[in-house]
Amino acid sequence: MANGDDGLRQVEGGLEGLLWGSRYLVLVGVVASLAAAVAMLFMAAVDTVRLVGHALHYAARDLTVEAQAAMRGTAITHVVEIVDGFLLAAFLIIFSLGLYELFVSKIQAAAGSTFADSILNVGSLDDLKGKLAQVILIMLVVKVFEQAAVIHATSALDVLAVAAGVALVGLAIFLGGAGKKKGAEP
Repeated sequence: MANGDDGLRQVEGGLEGLLWGSRYLVLVGVVASLAAAVAMLFMAAVDTVRLVGHALHYAARDLTVEAQAAMRGTAITHVVEIVDGFLLAAFLIIFSLGLYELFVSKIQAAAGSTFADSILNVGSLDDLKGKLAQVILIMLVVKVFEQAAVIHATSALDVLAVAAGVALVGLAIFLGGAGKKKGAEP
């Protein structure tokens, strides 16, 4: 009977080793998220260069006041899109680093860095979700700002709707900060 138990323990040990090693499959997500972050950074940088190129035409003498106003509105929308792209890239980088630290290993190159502690302090999936939720909240605020910037209020109801949206964004930021402070307490 002892031989049967030894064989079962070997199978169990092999299965546990396989299960534990399967955590390295997360590296696919880590690398893919980093690649997406690089792509977003590149696109946001290209958008920034294009925006600067368009801004050079803003001071042209033959540009009417109406054309300048239209150009300004378009520029504001593009700036918000650029910020959104950079935030999405940051989101993807935080996600990559968090997945790596949770499933593979602590990042030794970051050990002892106070800067690393602010983004790599991920001890559980809940910690990672919290960090990602903060970035998503910021991205949503940027999207609301983008939409509010292009709204042309034609009635008091339009103004009230924009004010309600801004109030809801403020409430979300407040509640997000309150949750962060609450989570920081022992």
